[in-house]
Amino acid sequence: MSYRSELREKFESEYARLNEQQKAAVDQIEGPVMVIAGPGTGKTQILSARIGKILLSDAQIEPDNILCLTYTDAGVVAMRRRLAGFIGPDAYRVALHTFHAFCNEVIQDNLGLFEKTSLDPISDLERIELLKELIDGFGKDHPLKRYRGDVYFEINNLQNLFSLMKREGWTPDYICQKIDEYLKSLPERDEYICKRATKDFKKGDVRTDKIAEQEERMQKLIAACKEFTKFQELMRRRSRYDFDDMINWVINAFQDNADLLRQYQEKYQYILVDEYQDTSGSQNRIVELLINYWDVPNVFVVGDDDQSIYRFQGANVENMLAFGNSFGNDLMTVVLTENYRSTQPILDISKSLIDRNDERLVKQIGGLSKNLRAANVAMAALTHGPEVHAYAVQSQELIGITTRIEALIKEGTEPSEIGVIYRENRYGEQLAQFLRLKGIPFHTRRHLNILEQPLIRQLLQVLDYIVAERDTPYGGDGLLFEILHFEWFGIPPLEVAKAAMQVSDENYTNKSQKTSLRRYVCEKSAPKDLFDKGLHPRLCETVHLLERLIGAAANETMANLLEKILREAGFLGHIMDHAERHWLLQLMTGFYNHVRDELRRHPYLTLESFMERIDLMRKEQLSLPLVQVSGQERGVNLLTAHGSKGLEFDQVFLAGSAASCWEKKRKPYAGFAFPDTLFASNAKGDDTEELRRLFYVALTRAKKHLYISYSNATDEGKLLEPSVFIAEIFEDHPLPVQAQVLEAETIAEFQVLQLTGIFAPEVAPLEEEMVNRVLAGFQMNVSALNNYLRCPLEFYFRNVVRIPSPRNEAAEFGSAVHHALEQLFVKMKKDPQERFPTLDDFLNDFSWYLKRNRECFTKEQFERRMEYGLEILKQYYNRHVAGLNKFVLIEHNIRSVNVDGILLRGKLDKIEFRGNDVSIVDYKTGDPERSREKFARPNPKIPNGGDYWRQAVFYKIMIGAYKPEWNVTNVVFDFVEPTRKKDYVREDVLINDMDLQDVKIQIKDTYAAIQARKFYTGCGDEDCHWCKFVKTNKMTVALHELKTEEEENKRSMLRVVE
Repeated sequence: MSYRSELREKFESEYARLNEQQKAAVDQIEGPVMVIAGPGTGKTQILSARIGKILLSDAQIEPDNILCLTYTDAGVVAMRRRLAGFIGPDAYRVALHTFHAFCNEVIQDNLGLFEKTSLDPISDLERIELLKELIDGFGKDHPLKRYRGDVYFEINNLQNLFSLMKREGWTPDYICQKIDEYLKSLPERDEYICKRATKDFKKGDVRTDKIAEQEERMQKLIAACKEFTKFQELMRRRSRYDFDDMINWVINAFQDNADLLRQYQEKYQYILVDEYQDTSGSQNRIVELLINYWDVPNVFVVGDDDQSIYRFQGANVENMLAFGNSFGNDLMTVVLTENYRSTQPILDISKSLIDRNDERLVKQIGGLSKNLRAANVAMAALTHGPEVHAYAVQSQELIGITTRIEALIKEGTEPSEIGVIYRENRYGEQLAQFLRLKGIPFHTRRHLNILEQPLIRQLLQVLDYIVAERDTPYGGDGLLFEILHFEWFGIPPLEVAKAAMQVSDENYTNKSQKTSLRRYVCEKSAPKDLFDKGLHPRLCETVHLLERLIGAAANETMANLLEKILREAGFLGHIMDHAERHWLLQLMTGFYNHVRDELRRHPYLTLESFMERIDLMRKEQLSLPLVQVSGQERGVNLLTAHGSKGLEFDQVFLAGSAASCWEKKRKPYAGFAFPDTLFASNAKGDDTEELRRLFYVALTRAKKHLYISYSNATDEGKLLEPSVFIAEIFEDHPLPVQAQVLEAETIAEFQVLQLTGIFAPEVAPLEEEMVNRVLAGFQMNVSALNNYLRCPLEFYFRNVVRIPSPRNEAAEFGSAVHHALEQLFVKMKKDPQERFPTLDDFLNDFSWYLKRNRECFTKEQFERRMEYGLEILKQYYNRHVAGLNKFVLIEHNIRSVNVDGILLRGKLDKIEFRGNDVSIVDYKTGDPERSREKFARPNPKIPNGGDYWRQAVFYKIMIGAYKPEWNVTNVVFDFVEPTRKKDYVREDVLINDMDLQDVKIQIKDTYAAIQARKFYTGCGDEDCHWCKFVKTNKMTVALHELKTEEEENKRSMLRVVE
């Protein structure tokens, strides 16, 4: 049998299985065709059948003359596999590409024309570095310039803006033109006309205040888009490009070089585009250029506007409408309505939901209808409608789904034919726990960040320590204490604690010569005599190993240094002995590959430069991704709504369908505001319509049965409401809401997971003699009180063990500001006429201190902090110096003040006198607007009150016992950094008798707990650094369940249900 005869036989077999709508789409091989293919209507079948039809036509078309473009690599693989089964080896001659792969092929085939041979694709890290460099170049009056807090806050916003500009083909001039049109139109818009007289506006007036707000937002967008050209130049200098650039290069080349464009137009006589609803503006422009050679091009696009859920990646439903309007009567539009996946009841409720969207082709192109009909004979007999289940609390929803899945499997359903779909990943993580408890196989894919995994964080901390010690000898002590607790070093935690306490004791007795943990262990490694046991051998071995690594860092490449750590530090041995060694090896391999990639891009990369890049990745939340596949492939599928697209299951559970997970879910900061003039009238990007499409996608994954569920409350008792999408379905299909009341025995089965409570870790106690020595002369200061109230383990490590505290940028900047303010008054006191120093003297004191501690900053941090500090202190001086009280005590130390038998101490920044009335002033650096919670009195959310409130009350209590004749009228927190509006805040705390009583109780209770040695058990908070530190390094000797009010509420709810 000839090839052509064999192909025809396969085609006819495939063709015979098509319905009339599908055949119509396949038969029309000439001219433009748009197929609107709803879920389950078999669009992949018609794509492969259409290619077969073209190859068998009288036109004698070769496979090389067909171009098929799709959205994802997975789509390419699936299409190629299906095509190979249909037309054999010729499937590999059909040009089947993603848009990026097609553009890359054009560039590679025409390197001389593009002149891009020396360019490499930019990594995510390099992009962040260039954006950081761009922001560093902003002038001080730039609308996007920031000096404090997250100074690179705009990185993500700029990145998203520049990517959008490339995907849509927007130039800075085009955006500015559209902004101008937008602002000019505002006075004529109804929403900017005053409807009712107010204090400032009469009815009918133009709301100039609202317009001013829009003008401010647009100015930021103008400033941002004008940086686009500079960013592209930075990329060019670095010899880098990104994938969005590739598409625009090809667009520009096609537009500027008619011969090049003609070459590809003549080569590809038939063009097919899959998932057309997901194309961006620039991708669509590629298609337009390829087909504009013909008046009536042979172009075939297939997609579903109702399944466009990737707007955040540039997908634009408007492209389908524009295509539909481009060819007039020459266009053949086919709507596939025969659904081979779902039952009719599932299709009916899905339609009633999506019909509410206005951004649909059927509402904008006359004569179209998308009433899907169940066409699968096997489904015709299934008339069971979707079910809506309501549960008392979220954990019971997960229990209910788990028990229903268990029952389905017992009834004969294959686990792989069950899909649980959710909006939030946490549902999948929690459900996996429940399924694991019941022994039900499941399958899930999670995208993890390698840099956040405990083992890799430990490795990075060792590298951080080496960098710190190479920069400043003994500068890494704060890191060393934690490193010595790492499990792979095998040092008993008590031995580390004892060594740290010895260092603290030596530093206390010998203030002239400070020692460090590193130095102490090195010097004490060998016992002095027979009676001296010396330090623990593993402690000594580890510190000596770290000494060798510090030395090796100066002589080895990054790759070799990393190998030394893996080989000599016991790291690799620890992995191989671990129960999860396969997963840990994946993590290690992923990290090592990243190091090799960085070295390939930067051959002379030093350890210091590498760690700066890692710090940048962590700060900008840039992931080093790794997919963790859990469970078994034939298990129950756990997946997000976005991840479910293209899949189907007999049984689908749409879990967590509460409003808080869907339309009322808190949105992340959206970045720059765009004028609506940038978008076509029907493509302004309604968030609700996008979410409704996502909900629709989730619903239409179900073949036989669909269960939609939500909870009436969180486990903590916060009331929830069902998603508005459920209510919209109910309007046309009043499905009964089935309240799911679980059996007490069922709940009891899951109590191990359901009622985990909060577990606080306990560490092994120190030798009593050592603790007694530390606490013998203990005097309470406000820092110790705050430490204990935050977490007893924080007090243990900071105040008992007294671990070294690493110096950092923010702390040293604050110290420089304090030094300048201290010197302002010290020099005034020394002046015979009590004149304050000049502004220049004041600023010089700040810059002197900053320069003296230069090692605490990177070059960029130092320059930024210096510029910012000089600016804010200048403003502070000019505003305040004339009114400063000269009757003051500065940096006043108070010790051994007896309050109800407890000794208190403290150091006050400034005490101002007005006769016997005094004000205590405490200087603060940082953002005053973010400090509001710290001034709160005790309340349900913050039972112990805020740290600043407690500090103020503590100072008044201490002064009252120290100098009863001084009447403390108030405590002032003087913020030296201004607000965003350039205001300088002096927060005045007035203290009442209840405040005094509350803090005295806190002091008394905390002191008693400390004396009773109740600091070995932590707070149990999942975000607590010290509790996590103890758990991660397996220092825990016991876990204590803390009964909280929330837990009691949860138990009460369960009792009500029972």
